[in-house]
Amino acid sequence: MSVSVIIPTLNEASIIAEAIRTLRRQGPCQIIVADGGSTDGTIEAAREADRVLAAPRGRAAQMNAGAGCATGGTLLFLHADCSLEEGALAAAERCLIDPSVVAGCFHMHVQASAWLYRTVDWCATARVRLFGLIYGDQGLFVRRSDFVNWGGFPELRFMEDVFLSKKIRRLGRIAVLRERILVSPRRWQKNGIVRQTLRNWLLTGLAAAGVHPDKLARFYFRPL
Repeated sequence: MSVSVIIPTLNEASIIAEAIRTLRRQGPCQIIVADGGSTDGTIEAAREADRVLAAPRGRAAQMNAGAGCATGGTLLFLHADCSLEEGALAAAERCLIDPSVVAGCFHMHVQASAWLYRTVDWCATARVRLFGLIYGDQGLFVRRSDFVNWGGFPELRFMEDVFLSKKIRRLGRIAVLRERILVSPRRWQKNGIVRQTLRNWLLTGLAAAGVHPDKLARFYFRPL
């Protein structure tokens, strides 16, 4: 299997089994669940994964641990509340055949009908194309050899995806595939779509201005 999918989890028992089943329908792939200390039965619910491992809590540490167990030439980091359109894994592999591409992601589609969510989708794609910054819920994929050479995700409590993007965007092109990643709206529904979106922009701006992301983590709702 040439694609390894790493899913970091923390108390995702209600959705992880379906996330794994949905991935299986994409075709052969290695599925690794890196758990950060769930207490709700997530590990038991993830039994259909190829590998379930315990890791220090925090997405960066969990995804790095999962990548360390991966055997595929392509690594794809996927949140438990996201799923991929049919053919997305194969498209990621084809994309990385181009040596000018260092990483990629998918078109984000929040699974809610309100028009404001389409604005969120559009802004996410524009952010990658204009600034080369991928958020975790866009389905980052990279070559495993490159990921090892980069030293993995920076060990941060927050924005590890953004800081990795900042590191690698100078090395080559970051692609946005037309295949969609379907994202749960739970974060926006919990906090309000406008409030959550403005908070995302503010925190990203503060991090760009030099505020350490670990200090910003407590202001951001995330299931993990």
